[in-house]
Amino acid sequence: QVQLVESGGGLVQAGGSLRLSCAASGRTFSTYGVGWFRQAPGKERVFVAAINWSGGTTNYYADSVKGRFTISRDNAKNTVYLQMNSLKPEDTAVYYCAANDFGGASYRSGMYAYWGQGTQVTVSS
Repeated sequence: QVQLVESGGGLVQAGGSLRLSCAASGRTFSTYGVGWFRQAPGKERVFVAAINWSGGTTNYYADSVKGRFTISRDNAKNTVYLQMNSLKPEDTAVYYCAANDFGGASYRSGMYAYWGQGTQVTVSS
């Protein structure tokens, strides 16, 4: 089992950047696939980005963040990152990281068994 803790959220102006971190406990984290999801007020949780266990080229991004967000991982540090550039007010949401133990990258929230508590990102116009 793995426990996830997100950090790095905050308030930023439109056009700015933030880097979110998802720190995991557990010796086998390097074998887990990880996804980032977000939930805006009054809306459903939606997919943002995902990375497979090796951090290879099979990463996925929502169309709304392609070219602006980058997901990466450092398995030595048991951490997955979400670099967010050119932020827009519509990126405002609580961001969650999630992990699966089959190691793949998936856009489907149901494929993830482990979830963090979330970190708030607010982008002002």
